[in-house]
Amino acid sequence: MKKETHGIQFPEPIDGSDFDYIRDLVKDHTSIALDNSKVYLVNARLLPVARDAGIESVVALIRHLRSRPFGDLHYRTVEAIVTTETSFFRDFFPFEALRQEVIPEIIAEQRGGSRSLTIWSAGCSSGQEPYSIAMILREAFPQLATWSTRILASDVSRAMLEKSKAGVYSQTEINRGLPASLLVKYFRQNQTSWTLNDEVRNMVSFFHHNLTRDLPVLPPVDILAMRNVLIYFDVETKRLVLDRIRRYLRPGGLLILGTAETTLNLDERFERVRFGRAVFYRVRNSETR
Repeated sequence: MKKETHGIQFPEPIDGSDFDYIRDLVKDHTSIALDNSKVYLVNARLLPVARDAGIESVVALIRHLRSRPFGDLHYRTVEAIVTTETSFFRDFFPFEALRQEVIPEIIAEQRGGSRSLTIWSAGCSSGQEPYSIAMILREAFPQLATWSTRILASDVSRAMLEKSKAGVYSQTEINRGLPASLLVKYFRQNQTSWTLNDEVRNMVSFFHHNLTRDLPVLPPVDILAMRNVLIYFDVETKRLVLDRIRRYLRPGGLLILGTAETTLNLDERFERVRFGRAVFYRVRNSETR
């Protein structure tokens, strides 16, 4: 039932036990921790799920979920809550550091050596981050065409992975961070959306991955971008994730976190490294894989 005031409809509030149910459902399937400040987010994200299922309200949706074993509607509920927003070249400075310092250093170190580069975007959401990296490689490092170059991208949301693989973005998504020169060069317009061309899309390999549970077989990673992922975990889970991803980094490999994230007081095996205005993290020399 919804309350009405002067023609304005307000969603029925989620009570404590219903929110706890959703909190536990999300934690069990993704390890993401929802605190009490996320009640509004849960309401907003689940209202479209309820409408699509023909259910009158979010509260009725939760009651429906609680009365049944895990199924498709539970899956769609979890997906709706864990979906996060991102943008092309988000925060700018990490990408500038990759272009100006980090990748040139990797190329110089491997001159005459293995000539391989592996970059992993963990928690890639709708794909703008790995595609931004792919465009940097095409634009600034043509010599990598003769290297064994891999850009890997993973996410816990299968819906986001399907969107990423398609490489189709709305005008709003395009307007958020993508330079006009790259839009003209690498995208084609289809009415109100833009589709990334195959030469960039094919540079990225996407796979489903839960950072707290799955242990995929990957080559040693030179650069691991895991930005704005740790903020959704509790302290214990953050430590677990950092311990796991550290083992994938090659000696000297770099971890990129979000601007509000750090390894400090979580995993002292990482040291902070600054490149211009960007901060990355590197496994300390005394540590081994």
